[in-house]
Amino acid sequence: MLAMKRRLFLAGTAAVLTAPSLGFAQTAAPAKGGTLRVSIDQAASVIHPLLTRVNPEYLITELLYSNLTRLKVDMSVESDLAESWSANEALTEWTFKLRSGVKFHDGSPCAAEDVVATFKAILDPANASPGRNNVGPIADVSAPDATTVVFKLAAAYADFPVSVAYTTARIIPAKIATGDFKSLSTKAIGTGPFKLVSYEPDRLIVVERNPDYYDPARPYLDRIEIQVFPDTSAEGSAMIAGDVDIISTLQPTEYLRLDGSRGVDVLRVASGQFCNVNFGCDTPPFNDPRVRRALALTVDRKAMVDFVTEGFGTPGNDTPLNASYRFFKSVAQRKADIAEAKKLLAEAGHPNGFEATLIASDRPAVRTQLAVALKEMAKEAGITINVQTMPHATYLEQVWKKGSFYVGFYNMQPTPDGIFKLLYTSDAAWNETRWNNKAFDALIAEARGTTDEAKRTDLYTKAQALMNEEVPSIIPAFFDVLGAKREWVENYQVHPRASVFRLDHVSLSAKAPKRG
Repeated sequence: MLAMKRRLFLAGTAAVLTAPSLGFAQTAAPAKGGTLRVSIDQAASVIHPLLTRVNPEYLITELLYSNLTRLKVDMSVESDLAESWSANEALTEWTFKLRSGVKFHDGSPCAAEDVVATFKAILDPANASPGRNNVGPIADVSAPDATTVVFKLAAAYADFPVSVAYTTARIIPAKIATGDFKSLSTKAIGTGPFKLVSYEPDRLIVVERNPDYYDPARPYLDRIEIQVFPDTSAEGSAMIAGDVDIISTLQPTEYLRLDGSRGVDVLRVASGQFCNVNFGCDTPPFNDPRVRRALALTVDRKAMVDFVTEGFGTPGNDTPLNASYRFFKSVAQRKADIAEAKKLLAEAGHPNGFEATLIASDRPAVRTQLAVALKEMAKEAGITINVQTMPHATYLEQVWKKGSFYVGFYNMQPTPDGIFKLLYTSDAAWNETRWNNKAFDALIAEARGTTDEAKRTDLYTKAQALMNEEVPSIIPAFFDVLGAKREWVENYQVHPRASVFRLDHVSLSAKAPKRG
C-alpha cells in the first residue's frame, strides 16, 4: 500500500511525459516565423543563469538555457533536458535520464557531466548562487554515463523533480562551471530555444531561434526583442500603439487602462505572489516578537488589498502560503486590533511606541504603496514610520538581505517547501529575516520528506500557525499576476509563478505586423 501511494504521488507531481504539454488547448499547428517584442519594467542586469534575481533576468535566461525539468502553467512539471526521472523508496536518491544529442549554442555536446558540474557550481558557496538552498538537500551528484545523472540527497525530498526547475538551476557547460565561471555575465552558452544576439541590459536584449534546439518544432518565433520600459505609462502606450506584443508584468493601473483597448488582451491569474515587510529578527526592536505582532495588528488587510493591489488580489495572513498552493490550510485570519497592539508594545518596553525607517525599492511601485499604507496604519498605535524609497539597483546592493526593516516582493514558488526554503528557514537562500526558528525548521524538514498528503498539510498548517504567531514578516496581501498581449500573439498565458514565461511555445498569427 505504501509503495502504491508513493507511485501515485510521483505520478501526480513528477510524471514522466511521453510528449511535452503546453498547459493549454491548441487547435492548429502554430505558425512559424516572425519577431516578438516583449517589454520588461527594469533592466536585466544579470544574465548569468545561476545568479539571476528578478523576473526580467529569469525571462532572458529561460530563453537561453534549459533546466532538467520545467513548470507548466498548472504548476506541475514536465521534461526539459531530462526525459524521465525516478526515485528510490526512501526518496533520497533520484535518477534522471537525459535527452541524447543535445548541443550547447557553441556546438559542443550537452551531457551528464555538464549537469553534474552545474549543480556542483550551484552548491559551491563561493559562487553565491541563489539556488544553492532551493535545489534540494543534495549531498552528491554523479554521472554513471553520458545520459544518466544520479542525485544522492542528505534527506528525503518528495519535491525534488520540481526543485530542479528552479529559475537559477539552468544547465551550463562543465568547462565554464569549473573554469571561467563569471564569463556568462556578458555572454550566453546554453541549450535553450534561443541564442543571444545582443545584450544592452538597460535598453534592449535580442535573441534569435536556436536551430539546434532539442525540439525541432520549437521555438516557433525567429526572433525576440526584449525592450526595457522603466516608465510603465510609456510601456502601456507602446502596447496600445502595437509597438510591443507582450507586457510581461503589468501594474493594476495599466491593466485598467489597457482593458478594452482595441487589439489588446489583458491577462490575469490568481497567484501566491506577495509583498511583505521584512523584520531583522536579530535587531532591536524587531528581535522582540511582541513588537512584530504589534505592527501586524495595526494592518487593515482589506484596506491593503484595496490600496496596494488595487483590488487585484486577496488578503494575507503573515505567512507566504495562500489558496494557490497545494497543501494550504488556512489558520485564523489576523485582524486589526490597535488596543492589543498598544498593549504588546507596552509589554515590550515601548509604552509610547517607537520610530523606525522603512525602506522600499521603487520597483515595483507597490513596494512604496505598501510602505506608505503601513506608515498611516501604524500611527494609531504610536509607531512612527519614516518611509525611504530608493532605486531598485541601490536597494539590491545596499539593503536586500542586509537591512532590518524593508519591503520585499516575491514570486509564487512551485511548492510550499520552495517558498519556505527560499525565505524563512534558518538555511534559506534569502534568509532576510534571520528568524532562525528551530521548531519551524523541523516542521519544514519533516514535510519535505513525506508523500502523505494529509500529513504534509498538517505539518504546513502547524508551520503557518507558528509563523503567524512569531511574525518574522508582515504579509498583508497577495497579488494576482497581470499581463497583456496583442491579439496576434498566440499560445501565451501569464504564469502564476510570475517568473516563468514559456515563450518558446508562442507564435504569431497572420494579423501580426511584418518586422525586418
